[in-house]
Amino acid sequence: MIFGYPLLSVAIWLPIIFGLLVLATGNDRNARLARVIALVGAVLSFLVTIPLYTGFDRLTSAMQFVVQNEWITRYNINYHLGVDGISVLFILLNSFFTPLVVIAGWKVIEKRVAQYMAAFLIMSGLVNGVFAALDAVLFYVFWEAMLIPMFIIIGVWGGPNRVYAAVKFFLYTLMGSLLMLVALLYLYHQSGGSFSILKFHSTPLPSMAVQVMLFFAFFMAFSVKVPMFPVHTWLPDAHVEAPTGGSVVLAAIMLKVGAYGFIRFSMPILPDASHYLAPVMIALSLIAVVYIGLVALAQSDMKKLVAYSSISHMGFVTLGFFLFNAYGIEGALLQMISHGFVSGALFLAIGVLYDRVHSRQIVDYGGVANKMPVFAAFFMLFAMANSGLPGTSGFVGEFMVIMGAVKANFWYAFAAASTLIFGAAYTLWMYKRVIFGAVANDHVKHLHDITARETLVFVILAVAVLGMGLYPLPFAEIMHASVNDLVVQLNTFKIPTPN
Repeated sequence: MIFGYPLLSVAIWLPIIFGLLVLATGNDRNARLARVIALVGAVLSFLVTIPLYTGFDRLTSAMQFVVQNEWITRYNINYHLGVDGISVLFILLNSFFTPLVVIAGWKVIEKRVAQYMAAFLIMSGLVNGVFAALDAVLFYVFWEAMLIPMFIIIGVWGGPNRVYAAVKFFLYTLMGSLLMLVALLYLYHQSGGSFSILKFHSTPLPSMAVQVMLFFAFFMAFSVKVPMFPVHTWLPDAHVEAPTGGSVVLAAIMLKVGAYGFIRFSMPILPDASHYLAPVMIALSLIAVVYIGLVALAQSDMKKLVAYSSISHMGFVTLGFFLFNAYGIEGALLQMISHGFVSGALFLAIGVLYDRVHSRQIVDYGGVANKMPVFAAFFMLFAMANSGLPGTSGFVGEFMVIMGAVKANFWYAFAAASTLIFGAAYTLWMYKRVIFGAVANDHVKHLHDITARETLVFVILAVAVLGMGLYPLPFAEIMHASVNDLVVQLNTFKIPTPN
């Protein structure tokens, strides 16, 4: 309990309340006040999530810190919250990035400062709600509501084609979610009038055809968010047009929501369909790993390159899930956490360069190390982590997924391991062209190294990347019980066997 309220409720509503307080500061004459309130709110919102980790019982897979109150009694809809060893890590990851985004946008955002900061705080609370919700309607409300702040962030503070990118992002994600709503309503009736997600996990389903249709409905919602091939095309546009903070949250947090949906809904509710369609899911994942990795090699825009890199790395996540073994699933979850750290850091690094040169084109750089040596050192660490270098967080999850793939099928592992080559190729190619060599032009000639504020953000992320890479146990041990329980659920049939 914090302030007399349950921890999860505080984690959801505290950033939203601070977001509303920031909005109340009004126009840009109070920009400094808006920034200060936003930073205080973001830091407090992170601090209140730490007891979720320190007080978590690692020996059980049961939901913890549970809150359950009646909401809409006529339809048995409840305000039901709880976390297990999987979801608790993503609440921490989300709350961890909110202060970093506020700090990163401290000087960069000069117009509509209060609205910008408020959008991130409100979105942080809504995303926490997605990870904590144990009622399907509550989940759906948070799921849809979190689109609104990101739509505004891209559409208002984005680049020249921001409206196109924002509308494309919104339509892709909204259309997929409508089918998920239909699936949730079917499960409500099938479970005897309950919207409890945990009850859905034990609800028997009449046939494989029903499971496959439900799986497809959830797939349309979650695959777009991941995003999986071939519904990935909205992501590069959104990243290129979004402001730096928007790109950071989009890559570090919002992509994880789609993958989380597979873990919380598709796989435990529809284990038979998950096994039946696993070859399709693995094929799509490997296409993302290999083909999208090759697409990243062809990019000339740094943001687009990292955006395609994100799609490739998230292919590792869905691959790990549908291997149906503990190595694969735990590796995929660790890859989600690591990808949050690394992709967020890379987008912040690109943002630092863009703020100074106002270009994301690789050809406009060269010799940056001569003018920004400290920045170049941090950028190298994050580039190496993106390439999966041992000792960084990028290696841990990928290694475990490959181990899980070997256990399932050697050729899956062989194809997946190619991302270590492609990832190193496109990341180091970009790094070499941007950072090394002689000073290429006058823009680079007049660059100055990162400020104390920027250094603080990079130091925090560097500690996270190295800490997870060198000592992943604190991230892995908390999910063991929940993952093992999920593996058991995946081998529990939901289709009644004939007498």
